[in-house]
Amino acid sequence: MELLLGIDLGTSGTKTVLFDPTGKPLASCTVEYPLYQPQNGWAEQDPQDWWNAVQETVRAVLAKSGAKAEDVKGVGISGQMHGLVMLDGDGKVLRKSILWCDGRTGKQCDEITSILQEKLIAITANPALTGFTAGKILWVRENEPDLYDKCRHILLPKDYIRYKLTGEFATEVSDASGMNLLDVPNRCWSDEVLSALGIDKSLLGRMYESCEVTGVVSQAAAEATGLAAGTPVVGGAGDNAAAAVGTAVVETGRAFTTLGTSGVIFAHADSVTIDPKGRVHTFCSAVPGKWTVMSCTLSAGLSLQWFRNQFCGPERETAANIGKDVYELLTAAAERSPIGSNRLIWLPYLMGERSPLLDSDARAAFIGLSAMHTKGDMVRAVMEGVTYSQRQNLDVFREMGVPILDMAACGGGAKSPFWRKLLADLYGCPVKTIASDQGPALGVAILAGVGAGIYKSVEEGCRVAVQTGAVQQPDAAAGKAYEPFYQLYCQLYPALKDSFHKLAAL
Repeated sequence: MELLLGIDLGTSGTKTVLFDPTGKPLASCTVEYPLYQPQNGWAEQDPQDWWNAVQETVRAVLAKSGAKAEDVKGVGISGQMHGLVMLDGDGKVLRKSILWCDGRTGKQCDEITSILQEKLIAITANPALTGFTAGKILWVRENEPDLYDKCRHILLPKDYIRYKLTGEFATEVSDASGMNLLDVPNRCWSDEVLSALGIDKSLLGRMYESCEVTGVVSQAAAEATGLAAGTPVVGGAGDNAAAAVGTAVVETGRAFTTLGTSGVIFAHADSVTIDPKGRVHTFCSAVPGKWTVMSCTLSAGLSLQWFRNQFCGPERETAANIGKDVYELLTAAAERSPIGSNRLIWLPYLMGERSPLLDSDARAAFIGLSAMHTKGDMVRAVMEGVTYSQRQNLDVFREMGVPILDMAACGGGAKSPFWRKLLADLYGCPVKTIASDQGPALGVAILAGVGAGIYKSVEEGCRVAVQTGAVQQPDAAAGKAYEPFYQLYCQLYPALKDSFHKLAAL
């Protein structure tokens, strides 16, 4: 029997899934762990918690499935991106990992931008952002110099798990793309950036493609997890790159939209395409020799969740009494409102905005609110506003020459047929679901299958293991009706930008 293991190291927990080569999940287990916030705006986790979760979930899926350890032919690891893990010369963790959502490194990011200027985006394909890893390295060097002097290895979160499984200090191109240290066009560490920032290249892991074998499970790791010693472990991928493989976004024209807490559009690109304004990110793809373009808006599903929590107490109570999801009731109310929500527009900047505005001072607003508006109008305005924000990023992709012909929808928001229709109508292209909801875990299992020789390529693995669900076709008439509202939406942030900044300074 040939089986593949996908480990998805998330921020809230680690999910491990065992698959057969057709992509069928045989067993799954998730273990959660805490997030530490020692100061406002900081976010850290203990890498030992991750390793404990991996050990527990791997043992659990092997036990649940009844699979033999030797049946697992390859292991792939997906992970939350950008986190900083620092080890000493003995491989021991020096401090808690600083995570992707930690905002302490504004000063260091300004310094990186000042030192490298236009070279930063030309080489790393991205501006210096507080979420990325380089700023975190500089922050530790500046604020914890004794600890920094002891550091001998710098790893990303999933690559720490690789080290624990194999003893190898390694990474791969998709995850490393989010560090501000990788030469993204050439898929290698940038000597120029590292030299300019004074970071010793020997601290960083050996670079691999995502489907290459990076090492094998050690005897110690085999005893800890129940896997067989010698099992190949491939490069794996950052969470969104892994999700791209798990949704078959591995060929020209394909993309996915995730409507989770944040909103992401992730598109495949056969060649390097960089936005010189830094509005969206360009990363190396998990497909060898390919790239991806990615946007990230901060308050997608969060916008609707916030509205639900603050204003929908009666609906929540009703939903509980009748055994329905409250979002079904809210969506039904939204559907009774017309396109444009009776001339009401939502700007979804509850947490500031990343793509395409890059403005942490931007704030959310209802524009056009009047006494005539109902709660249904407001719910629809929120869903439309979030969809406008995704369309705005999609327009940047199209401006860059990245074709979008086939769109998959993922995340909690994608479970709503109404929201998928909004996406299709505003994008002007079909929006489909994926039969499996395993996402990143399936993606890295496919990568493991390539490394183990079960599939000849990532593309072949996706054709075998990823099945499409329902497809929503765009309604041209609805798209035309949305267009004036969308164009007005695009004009509102520039008109309010100065006011946002003045408000933040009060």
